Amino acid sequence: MQRSKFLIGALGGVTAAFALGGLGTYLLSGTESTTGLDERTTVSVDGHRALAANIVEGRTESKYHPLPWVGDKLTAVSCPTGLKAVAGATVTCTGEKRGGGSVDIPVRVIKAGAKSVTWTFER
Repeated sequence: MQRSKFLIGALGGVTAAFALGGLGTYLLSGTESTTGLDERTTVSVDGHRALAANIVEGRTESKYHPLPWVGDKLTAVSCPTGLKAVAGATVTCTGEKRGGGSVDIPVRVIKAGAKSVTWTFER
């Protein structure tokens, strides 16, 4: 009887640990960002306000590999232009893999307002 209770408790503890690990991975591996538009982050692309390329590059590089088991480690991300602050606007950035080779990273604006832009990238 005691052994059965111990096994049930151990199994419950392992299940809870995996659930917390999964939740932590989900929360830390998100690819969505909301960035304020101000004089340091805003540029003009084709006459539209845009999020500067260096902001998109830095945020994407830091979030692309947030945990050892999520995403590839990138040594550099570069974007050809800034990301227009217009819902649906896209740009494809390129990341260099640590072991060699590159990966294309599609970036898309989800929502844009006068003071911020919410955008996401694909891993």
